[in-house]
Amino acid sequence: MSENPGSDARFSRPLTPDESRRVAAAREKAFILYEGKKIPHRSCGIALAETFDLATRPYQALRRGGITGCGECGAIKAGELVLGEILGDPEPTGMVTPELRAAAQFFRDSWKRRIELGPGGASGSVVCNHLTAPFGDFRSEERQSFCTNIAADVAEIVAETLVRSGVDVEITPIAG
Repeated sequence: MSENPGSDARFSRPLTPDESRRVAAAREKAFILYEGKKIPHRSCGIALAETFDLATRPYQALRRGGITGCGECGAIKAGELVLGEILGDPEPTGMVTPELRAAAQFFRDSWKRRIELGPGGASGSVVCNHLTAPFGDFRSEERQSFCTNIAADVAEIVAETLVRSGVDVEITPIAG
């Protein structure tokens, strides 16, 4: 695989209808998990891990930009970690796999183009406190909606990245 995903046909070809369905299912599942209206709310990182049926415990540290709000958006960070879990070398001393390298580049390029970062992200920052500052109250409904869409968009991009990387992505229904 090329290190530049732009030159790899897998990253530029149209998705099949089945692939598009699976990508949309990832977006929908993350949206429901984060939104907290149909089921109890999950944090951004946990929503991403749960969308892809991964253990959620380590993703707790991504809540609100690394707990403090001073770290990068937990959803975007979670997307990178999901890709690492699925496409990375399982050996602790292993090198970055070519699949992970290409996927990470596609993911980054995609979220930079497709995710609406709002007025707080106008400078290009993805620090949680910067993104959410325009909402004032972190617990506001507007901020919740903003972050729900970021988490859902990230899940969509992760699913697309995995599909394009040859992973058989199947999004399971939400338990209960």
